[in-house]
Amino acid sequence: MKFSGILILIVFLFTKNSIAQSRYSVSGNAVGPNRQQVAVYARLLALPDSALLQGAPFEDGRIVFTGIDHETVALRVSGIGLTDTLIVIRREGRTHIDLGTILLHEHVQALADVTVRGQAPLVRQGTNGTTEVQIAGSILAGSTSARELLERSPGIIFAEGRAGVAGRGEALIFLNGQAISYEQMAAIPVSRITRVEVIPNPSAKYDAEGKAVINIVTKPIVNAGMTGSVTQQYAYTKFAGSELNTLADAQYMHNRLSLQANYALQTGNNREVLHTTRTRPSPTEYLHSDLTTDWQRKMRNYSNFGAGVQFNLKENSYLSLTYKGNLNSQGGSQNSSNALTDVSGSSFYQSRIAKDEERWNHALTLNFHRALDTLGSALFVGSQYARFKTDQHDRIAETSLSGDSTGLRNLLNDVLVRISISSTQFDYTRAFRNGHKLETGAKFSFVDNGSGTGFMISTEDGPFLPDPTLSSNFRYREKIPAAYLNYQGSLKDNVQFGAGARGEYTTYTLNTTARGGQNIGDKYFNVFPNVFISKSFANGLQSRISYSSKITRPRYQALNPFVIYQDPFTTIEGNPNMQPEKIHTFETGVQYKQIDVRGGYTYTKDKISGAALRGDSPNSYILKGINLAKEHSLFLTASATFNINWWSTTNTVTISRNKLVDNEYGFEILKPRPQVYAYTNNTFDVNHLFKIQLVAWYLSERSQGLYHDFSRSTVTVGVEKDFFRNTLKIRLTANDIFHKSHVHGKYSVGATNIYYHRTYSTAYFGMSASYRFGRSGKITFNSKSTGETEQNRAR
Repeated sequence: MKFSGILILIVFLFTKNSIAQSRYSVSGNAVGPNRQQVAVYARLLALPDSALLQGAPFEDGRIVFTGIDHETVALRVSGIGLTDTLIVIRREGRTHIDLGTILLHEHVQALADVTVRGQAPLVRQGTNGTTEVQIAGSILAGSTSARELLERSPGIIFAEGRAGVAGRGEALIFLNGQAISYEQMAAIPVSRITRVEVIPNPSAKYDAEGKAVINIVTKPIVNAGMTGSVTQQYAYTKFAGSELNTLADAQYMHNRLSLQANYALQTGNNREVLHTTRTRPSPTEYLHSDLTTDWQRKMRNYSNFGAGVQFNLKENSYLSLTYKGNLNSQGGSQNSSNALTDVSGSSFYQSRIAKDEERWNHALTLNFHRALDTLGSALFVGSQYARFKTDQHDRIAETSLSGDSTGLRNLLNDVLVRISISSTQFDYTRAFRNGHKLETGAKFSFVDNGSGTGFMISTEDGPFLPDPTLSSNFRYREKIPAAYLNYQGSLKDNVQFGAGARGEYTTYTLNTTARGGQNIGDKYFNVFPNVFISKSFANGLQSRISYSSKITRPRYQALNPFVIYQDPFTTIEGNPNMQPEKIHTFETGVQYKQIDVRGGYTYTKDKISGAALRGDSPNSYILKGINLAKEHSLFLTASATFNINWWSTTNTVTISRNKLVDNEYGFEILKPRPQVYAYTNNTFDVNHLFKIQLVAWYLSERSQGLYHDFSRSTVTVGVEKDFFRNTLKIRLTANDIFHKSHVHGKYSVGATNIYYHRTYSTAYFGMSASYRFGRSGKITFNSKSTGETEQNRAR
């Protein structure tokens, strides 16, 4: 794939001589009714025709526009739940105009007198490459969970249960600027989510873990008094059965005190089926294995809960204490059948695992934030302690048929996992009157992961005897001190820039009794630089170019070589020798109004992947994580949003080409084939009575040089209607109508050809009712998690 055209365009835009005319800049600090900074979207308009000159979101309320060449302009500032503010600016010979504090008032709408209609665009692009997906009023708001909402959002792709960005790979999940886990994401009421921000090039302030950031932003809460919401969701699929999801949240503020609480409960059924064939065609060691594993999970009690208290010391300064937790109690069964044919004949193996698993996760967070001036300078200190506890008691009944003989075995598998994570973080931000900002900080995290598994086997109803080959203990400890420096600002000719670097020093020890025992330890230091430059033009065109460096460390349990049993010849095991992957990404793009085009290249060293590798016996296979030598990835993506009175549509197309390189495991080398990702989201307003919404995406086949992925797609249709002055919203959704979102593919490693096909319970009919009470206002509760990057690796 060639990117020369777009690269030439970017170079041209950055090197183009500006008009021989002096320019000036404008800055200001947007605050709400309580004088606290608010997230706003600001537009700079030409006078007298109100043509758009520049526009951008400013999450911290600090507005900066540079390179202005009009003598008189108008600044329009908008905030959620706040009245738009319009300021006329006259240059009068100045090179920089500081508007000081811009006070936004609470928006009060008399619904009996006026009705406001219209559909906001689904996608909005930022100057640094950030994509904002507007949720309210779209089909995405009818999702049964925050995870499903992300799966339906443009450019976000789930693989192996993890969220990623098209063309960029795996991403970290944030909520209102703080990192959260996938379990905590389940507690977010979809009715409170207002937008999703996809940040492909996070600054050095973010942890080096992860290739991109997905930030979920919720609706603001009241200045004083109480507000909240209650949501009840029901979904049914013929494939898995029914699922019930109840979510409730409430916030209260009085004077300087803010309180918040939330609870979510999921019950019902979830199902996943994996069909795998493994074939060794060699006549001397011929093998054909046809394995089907059916996970029929019973969600006995999937609870997510949290509570917090915040004391506002003074304007933009606070002290907060937050607790987050979740309990996942799972029953159900895991049923496997494996038909084997080899040089000695045919055999059949069947097993049923009665699942009994309970996971308790807890996290306590303490934050102190102090505003140092009205420009946005601030000091932050935060600390967090998290504890993960897993108790698993599986009872396995196994039957084997070989020729005329039948074998029976009963197995007991007890697994205990205990993970403790502590982290402390310090951040200092210095904002300048010219709109520039300096950020620096440090963080220290410590992880202690201990686990043990005990396997016992009973043959033909005999006594249970320990199996030392399947039992083991594991201990992993890790320390990571880190520091960062980041600077961003603007230059003349309306050029914005940001540059920074993060340094992380990793020390770890790993001890395991599995496979004869191993003691592993290492120390390494990495520096992760990043830089971006963007340029805005008077006609609304923007261009940008960026570079970022990241790291993805293996999840803690992926390093644990303990055995997860599937059948007598198939196990899942961790790999204590896995190394972190290092990522270098270059991206460039242009944006004009609602049209965005970008392209990039990513180089990954020690790529983390997985494969089915031959075990100790001729017919056994181990599914485990591995490091591939490297990966080369190219992508080109274009997106556009259009609106007319009754129809709003957003469309995205991404073409990517990945090439994986293996130097160790003997994969069969395939010719890389590009993959096409196409996404469309449409909303039809039917005479202002109700909305019909359609979302669909398609992933074509691709070959990565080692793995071949087949195509998958989904089509979802929804209808929504508001009642009682928009306090009650009813949605009906038909999700993945054709049930085509299967993950399936093939690869060859060593002498074995492998095909796999995963089916999920994504095809369902769902209904949700959401009722909100209270009134909207300024966000008042703040809590920044300092250890969720580490917690994401604990899953």
